[in-house]
Amino acid sequence: MSSQPVVFTTRTSYTIPSQTYMLPNTWKRFQLSQLINKVLALLQPVPFDFLVRGELLRGSIADWCTERGVGEEETVEIEYIEATIPPQRAATLPHDDWVASISCAQADRFVTAAYDGNVRIFSSSQELLHTIPAHSAPVLSAAYISSSVIASSSHDRTARLTRLDENGTADTFASLVLHTAPVASISANTDGSRLLTASWDGLLGVWDTNEPDADEVPADTLEEKDRAKKRRRVEDAKPQPKRKAPLEVLKGHTGRVSQSAFAPGSSTEAYSCSFDSTVRAWDVRTGVCTRTIALSEKPFTALALPSNGTVIASSTDRTLSLLDVRSPNAVPASGFGHPSLPTSLAAHPSDGVRVVSGAADGVVRIWDVRSTKAAVSSFDLWRKDEKKVLGVSWGAGIIGVAGEGGVEIWRLRDSGVAA
Repeated sequence: MSSQPVVFTTRTSYTIPSQTYMLPNTWKRFQLSQLINKVLALLQPVPFDFLVRGELLRGSIADWCTERGVGEEETVEIEYIEATIPPQRAATLPHDDWVASISCAQADRFVTAAYDGNVRIFSSSQELLHTIPAHSAPVLSAAYISSSVIASSSHDRTARLTRLDENGTADTFASLVLHTAPVASISANTDGSRLLTASWDGLLGVWDTNEPDADEVPADTLEEKDRAKKRRRVEDAKPQPKRKAPLEVLKGHTGRVSQSAFAPGSSTEAYSCSFDSTVRAWDVRTGVCTRTIALSEKPFTALALPSNGTVIASSTDRTLSLLDVRSPNAVPASGFGHPSLPTSLAAHPSDGVRVVSGAADGVVRIWDVRSTKAAVSSFDLWRKDEKKVLGVSWGAGIIGVAGEGGVEIWRLRDSGVAA
């Protein structure tokens, strides 16, 4: 049996003495993980994954060395990280209709956007706290922007702001008026002072979150007046939310915009992806597109923004594209296949290397961008029922999944992955 000299490194808290190990080159992840646990003498075993030159070790040491022309006498440096443990189903949140999205960003709240026109808020113990009839058509996106204000966007071509009081009363106080087609997504910056909307009309809107004193946009078209009259008749002349105007309108996409989001920790930098096969970077202060990344025939369905400065975008050709926007040229760093049409993406809140995808086959997959030959974990929700996953969200130790099968919360043990 041949041996390979190996040196281990780690950026986790599980450090071992630095030395060279002569290991059988037939060893794979399981044997390597056993070795690290034995050296650490842990009371409770911890499973590890292994990175070689930034790529997850999928086979044996010999397989990796042969593929890359590394000789038996050459020392191989292997970094070990805590493995991604397959998530466990924690809860199901009841809905009577399809659910387009879920947000787990708030530590003790889940926010869902449903096709019945309602936004729902659940506690971390799965208690239904609020049902907000914010829209007259399917809600596509919803999120907290403060402890008491919810933002939502809809097929009804509007986005809205709703305030919740301590008694559970919901007051929809502003309607964001710009778009002429369904508003696919709405997101907030870190401090909740700015919102970004993305629409199938090809436009993005930048908004503040202040309550307007009066209508900032007149209902000056016959169509708008007719719609307003119908709504008033249905709602018994209930006061309508103030019509709010955008701070900036971001123009550049030539197809419907699938999703947009602020860069992590930024109030001025944002990204969007579109069915026009481009991902664009924006300065929201000036409304200027600062960078366009165009890929041939890749209508983009969703994007995720890891904390390491990259952008991951999914497309209808069943691929995910990893874009290093830190580079002046911003060319794709890599692209990798996805087993089914990806419908939604969410990045890990902090590690910068993992992303979760939802797909049309009803399966949720977790990927590590350092090794994209296959997902590091997956869980099948609705494949047998032929129901699609429509939205995913990654919170602290949980993954929320929304779709044609309703809403599920999956719990996972977060590892100490370092970017």
